Amino acid sequence: MLNRRILRIKAFKVLYSCAENRDLSLKEALSSLEASCEATRDLYLYMLALIPALTAEAARRIEAARGKFHPTEEELHPNTKFAANGISALLEQDPDFQKLQEKKKFSWAQNDAFLHALYERLKGRPYYQDYMNEATRSLKADAALWQQLFTEELEDDESLATILEDLSIHWADDLAYVLGCCIRTLEEMGRTGRWDLPVLYPADSREFVRSLLTATYGRYQEYYKLIAQSVSKWEQDRLYTTDIILISMGLAEAETFPEIPVRVTINEYVEISKYYSTPKSRSFVNGLLDRLIKDRVEKGIISKTV
Repeated sequence: MLNRRILRIKAFKVLYSCAENRDLSLKEALSSLEASCEATRDLYLYMLALIPALTAEAARRIEAARGKFHPTEEELHPNTKFAANGISALLEQDPDFQKLQEKKKFSWAQNDAFLHALYERLKGRPYYQDYMNEATRSLKADAALWQQLFTEELEDDESLATILEDLSIHWADDLAYVLGCCIRTLEEMGRTGRWDLPVLYPADSREFVRSLLTATYGRYQEYYKLIAQSVSKWEQDRLYTTDIILISMGLAEAETFPEIPVRVTINEYVEISKYYSTPKSRSFVNGLLDRLIKDRVEKGIISKTV
């Protein structure tokens, strides 16, 4: 579930905390890293739980309309396609999914205002109306509708952002990534008719990120001095902690993982700098990290197998 880029970002955030709090031990840093990784899968489970919650909102609307004193013909004979969609039913009937929801104590019940607003917005979308007007029903079509909702309606929703921030300090920056995971899950569910809990760490990714954090943590002061010596006095006074950490992580990765090509390492930290540092950081991180790695390759400190 967690690819190496997001693992690098999580390690970066923990290392930034270490730079801000010098008393944070390596053990505490690794524990914080583990909690952050687990929290991403928790957010994935919480966002998938939105599907049964929004489906229930639609069903409640239908029943409320039917119970009016003078319901219209449409209210008496509503289109129940969305309220009876197969993806929601799969999740509601999956014992593993339900056990995890109960274990985590996840619920959308307290966010009825958000569900109401989201359903109203959804009903006005052309893709929803096309789905409702299509006479045939299929799990694939149900999945496609949810994929579009997760693609178009959630990432920039300020109300949702507030809900997630209140629930977990780890969720604020993970929504876009998690929505992508949910979309892939929905595609798979539409094809196979089942849900499976994704593996948190693919292959040897857990060992990778823990080793990366450990190496950077242990050599941070060495890398800091190296970076400071490599720039002018004027630049030293303007070094950003984020840039120092990213360059330190790049050096640690280049030294610790001989199987990862240098250009891959540099590109990864340049990409992260675009989102978590200053506008000028991209060129600074790229140039200095490239120069320092080349120097350490020439000195034999860094050895690559590729």
